[in-house]
Amino acid sequence: MPRTTLSVDGMSCGGCEQNVVDALDELDGVDDSSADHEAGEVTVEHDPSTVDESVIGQTIEDAGYDVN
Repeated sequence: MPRTTLSVDGMSCGGCEQNVVDALDELDGVDDSSADHEAGEVTVEHDPSTVDESVIGQTIEDAGYDVN
C-alpha cells in the first residue's frame, strides 16, 4: 500500500500523536498510521482507491491540527 506523509502543525506531545493516529485509524482504507510531533509529520499507509490525501488531511484538521 502507498504511504503518504504530511506536514502537521499543532502536535506538541505524545497525546497529540495518539489523537491523530486514533482519528486516522477510524478511516476505511487506512492500514497503518504514525505521527511524530517532534518532526511535525504524519505518515499514513492507505488504499488510495478508498481514502485519498484530501480525506486524510481533513481528518487531521478535524482532530484539531493544521496540515501544511
